Amino acid sequence: MKRFALLTLALSVLVACKEDRIATPDPVGLTPENVSFFCQMNVLEHGGPKAQIHLEGQPAPLFFAQVRDAIAYIKSPERDARILITYVSDMSVAEAWNLPGIDNWIDSEEAVFVIDAGVAGGMGAPEIVPFSSQAAAQSFADNFGGRIVPIADIPIETALGPVDPDVKLKVPN
Repeated sequence: MKRFALLTLALSVLVACKEDRIATPDPVGLTPENVSFFCQMNVLEHGGPKAQIHLEGQPAPLFFAQVRDAIAYIKSPERDARILITYVSDMSVAEAWNLPGIDNWIDSEEAVFVIDAGVAGGMGAPEIVPFSSQAAAQSFADNFGGRIVPIADIPIETALGPVDPDVKLKVPN
């Protein structure tokens, strides 16, 4: 009887642990219906890398016309729900800056980012540029400046700091 009680308890714990796990959603391809979370503008109408954040309990991801905006959302203390995963455009394989791709997403935790490069994102603010390849990130940094960091090392002020309208930003080809 004691064994049965222990087995029942162990199975109950395993079932409870399994229920706590939520499947990681796959990235969603961009369509003309996708609008940026903060500005509600069409994501595809803006150049540069994009991001999508999947939240627990939400059927669709939040889209961002600029990776900087997604990082601001992630680093902000106020969020709608727990973040399950964030995907960013892989600029290592993008056709061009204005054509970052509709389905070349990478997990932001696996990406490297070029920050402080002085390039304009889709909304005109300084962009945080994601790459799956360290070599591609280095090539970008060699051409435009900046430094390469993982998402955890992006300073909060890089995403949430003010934008100086007098600073001329470059738009990569």
